[in-house]
Amino acid sequence: MPQKDIENVNNRLALIVIGAFILTLIAGGLTLWQKRQASKAETEVEPATVPIESPTIIEYNGNDKNDGSKELTEQRKTDLGVDKGLDLIVKADESVKIGDTVVPMKEILERIKLKRGDILESDLKQNGTTDVMLPSNESAKDAYGIYIVRSGDNIWNVHFQFLKDFFAKRGVSLSPTSDEMASNGRSSGIGKILKFSENMVYIYNLRDHRLDIDLDTIHPLTKIVVFDMGQVFALLDQISYDEVNRIQFDGETLWVPAKQ
Repeated sequence: MPQKDIENVNNRLALIVIGAFILTLIAGGLTLWQKRQASKAETEVEPATVPIESPTIIEYNGNDKNDGSKELTEQRKTDLGVDKGLDLIVKADESVKIGDTVVPMKEILERIKLKRGDILESDLKQNGTTDVMLPSNESAKDAYGIYIVRSGDNIWNVHFQFLKDFFAKRGVSLSPTSDEMASNGRSSGIGKILKFSENMVYIYNLRDHRLDIDLDTIHPLTKIVVFDMGQVFALLDQISYDEVNRIQFDGETLWVPAKQ
């Protein structure tokens, strides 16, 4: 075979080998790419969506409309044994809606906690001993009473109305003057309870999202009084009305002296 023909054959064989090599590389690369894509798809499976439940909103309508919030509030009042002294009963994981304003109770409770510096426990000394008080009513735990501030309200009367309602539900009718000082100038037992209870309720300004120090309002439905029902019931459940006038109060603690 002529030398020239031999060179042509060798060139063709070289081209065939190179072509085959290139095709092998392409096929291998394509296979590797497909495997990587499959692996990536497996690791990128979209996680199952967990629905986030919206907190329950307890709404104050200011009327007799029998909606869900009103029905729930009435049931909670019945469970607690309260009535006229409160407008709403709200749980810590719920939100309260007054007028057009919606505020989570957690926001209000965080501000209360910051003001108190810590979670406080009230106590009532019985016969010289001090016991941590726990509410006997399970419905009172983690429950907060809400009173909507009206024009002309004062904090003493708000407390007194709640206390009258509390005792009325237990068959005791408080005199309209039972919170006034006795003839000797000393506070009555009811007056001492009211004074002590000032440390157990808070005024919240819905408009400014802050705690307030008074009930003065310019705009309606902008302030609420928040009762910690657990603390309130822990105190009141330990007080027998027969011993109300024996209660002592030193500015911080209530106690009933031991009988002689």
